[in-house]
Amino acid sequence: MPLSANNPDRKSWLHVDKNSDFPIQNIPFGVFLTRDDIITIGTRIGDTAIDLGALHQLGYFENIPLTDDIFLQDTLNDFIADGRKTWRLVRNRIAEIFDDENETLKGNLKHKEAVLFRLDEIEMQLPVQIGDYTDFYSSIEHATNVGTMFRDPDNALLPNWLHIPVGYHGRSSSVIPSGIPVHRPQGQTLPAGATEPVFGPSKLVDFELEMAFITTDANDLGEPIPIDEAEEYIFGLVLFNDWSARDIQKWEYVPLGPFLAKSFASSISPWIVTLDALEPYRVTSPKPIKKQLDYLKQKGKKSFDINLEVSIQPEKAKETVVSRSNFKYMYWSMAQQLTHHTINGCPINSGDMMGSGTISGPTPDSYGSMLELSWRGEKPVKLNNGSERKFINDNDTVIMRGYCEKDGTRIGFGEVSTKLLPVYNAKKINKHNNII
Repeated sequence: MPLSANNPDRKSWLHVDKNSDFPIQNIPFGVFLTRDDIITIGTRIGDTAIDLGALHQLGYFENIPLTDDIFLQDTLNDFIADGRKTWRLVRNRIAEIFDDENETLKGNLKHKEAVLFRLDEIEMQLPVQIGDYTDFYSSIEHATNVGTMFRDPDNALLPNWLHIPVGYHGRSSSVIPSGIPVHRPQGQTLPAGATEPVFGPSKLVDFELEMAFITTDANDLGEPIPIDEAEEYIFGLVLFNDWSARDIQKWEYVPLGPFLAKSFASSISPWIVTLDALEPYRVTSPKPIKKQLDYLKQKGKKSFDINLEVSIQPEKAKETVVSRSNFKYMYWSMAQQLTHHTINGCPINSGDMMGSGTISGPTPDSYGSMLELSWRGEKPVKLNNGSERKFINDNDTVIMRGYCEKDGTRIGFGEVSTKLLPVYNAKKINKHNNII
């Protein structure tokens, strides 16, 4: 089926700024609360949000096999479960409806009032109900940096790293959309020189620059997904900040891996950019250093040229870009990650989320975490307001952005922006109804 929605020559009758992440060639999917307090599934062109539930009820998806309520839900799970053929039909139709030369909706004021919203009239929600979340560890630069810090340069990569996409199962209940603040976590840490742990706030809260892909229903229990079919089950991608408490992590991760250091919060951008929209930006993955087993061998361009950046914004100050990286640096591709995930027969469901792992590039300014940027705190990062950061301070906001650009067309993800608040303090009320 042709990807007519990707036509770079197509223009929209909706206003789109020159450097917008959301031209008519993008057409991402998300969930938002409208000015009438109705939750709906929608898309976005420029700075206009489009209510797909209203658009469907008005008959604009005629002859596409959709249930009446497919867009009248509070998650995208059912739509994603319909599969790639349906995603393409819907995305192509949206591109046709909002094409500058199509007068059908453009000239219908009543329909436009029901369908179109300014961004300040909506509130973005978590786009999917995430049943399961897996986080990988697939950047060779990041793995090498961490291994160098905590072991030695000659043994930076563990023996299995060049043979399998290493990963672990994370906590889906604490995945939140952009704009929701998180609290500094507490837990056990082992102070330097101590033999017994102490309890208290994490002193080393960090971001991790990642991307995550969202899956559709992919396989039955016991059924592996072949490498050449894996991308058929990937709906799209979001920006992903996998918050980390490095001091808690250091104490707890042996022998079973990350736990409380990761599960307190993970933030995602609210618009899912489809794999179809990213098709023009495919690039070849890094060449394998060691021969890979047959089930992981891939052909063609399986990575994507997605520019990424991270900023830190102290309270009441301007932001500072602290990292510029790119998704194309990932050693293990999404297809390899999904194939390996299912090689043992693990079933994958609609709305499952797979984190890429921290995305670090080859130069110090492209590292994807404060752990690396400040090199364990030995090289503090200077901000524009004159302050320095070894890790993230209370009331700092971490902002991640990402976009592709080629031949004058830009496809972006918007941003994931999250403020770190101090340790949670439950307000108690005494018998006189006073907050204490």
